[in-house]
Amino acid sequence: MPAEKTIDMAISELKAAIGGLESAIEARIERQREGQEAEGEVRRVHADRARLAQELDESQFRANRLEEVNREVSRRLVTAMETIRAVLDR
Repeated sequence: MPAEKTIDMAISELKAAIGGLESAIEARIERQREGQEAEGEVRRVHADRARLAQELDESQFRANRLEEVNREVSRRLVTAMETIRAVLDR
């Protein structure tokens, strides 16, 4: 085999190897980019979850407070009705 053919074949193989390496690098970069996007999405989901959990806690607190106020109003109404009945019965 002439030296030119051997060199041409070696150059061709080297170009193919470099092409394969470039493809592998591009694929790796794309996977990293997708991984970073997924990590960002996970962070956003966690932030949304934390916000929703806080809103739920606040809503539960307000509901509990309203329930307490409702019981107090009911108690006062019963007391007022009993007082009115007592006055009317005299």
